[in-house]
Amino acid sequence: LPLYDAACQVAQEVAERIQERSRYQRNGESSAKLNVIIRSSLQNLREKIDQLRDSLLRAVSTHQITQLEGDRRQNLVDDLLTRQKQLEASYKNEGPEPDVIRSSLMTGGVKRGVTNPWLLEEPEETRGLGFGDLRQQQRRIIEEQDAGLDALSSIISRQKQMGQEIGNELDEQNEIIDDLTNLVENTDDKLRNQTRHVKMVDKKSTSCG
Repeated sequence: LPLYDAACQVAQEVAERIQERSRYQRNGESSAKLNVIIRSSLQNLREKIDQLRDSLLRAVSTHQITQLEGDRRQNLVDDLLTRQKQLEASYKNEGPEPDVIRSSLMTGGVKRGVTNPWLLEEPEETRGLGFGDLRQQQRRIIEEQDAGLDALSSIISRQKQMGQEIGNELDEQNEIIDDLTNLVENTDDKLRNQTRHVKMVDKKSTSCG
């Protein structure tokens, strides 16, 4: 499985290089260096696919994996082999345009009921971009995310400070309310005592009269 992932990565890189070479050719620039890199990468891809087939054959024959899993992996290898042939044809300008090959690599497909797990649908904003452009775009996205996180952190800090200030204000208000409650209770006790005293004086006054 790690070897399969590595082969898929090489196939994707080849598609990127072919597309980059196509841009150079349209602009009248030399693409000799890219041709050397593409040929070497295609050879590397062929070797990895051969290793995959040999490893898969050994795994099935020695019962390291079930026959069902072997069939599933064989479908993936067959699909990768198809991609390799498409890339070679595109490199020799005998097949679809590099953009078509790259889209095929990125979007994937279903073969014999099995979906290739490494193939994802490429978003519109990354189509036509090379490695350098993709890295620059990824760097810009990370910077924007960092700026957003900094702003979010600042907002959370302000909210925390406001929450602490509100908590302190509530504590002060509760103390004031407690003081008022005690004052009201003391005043109420004094009023009751004075009322009893007045009643006693009035009663005595009435008796004397």
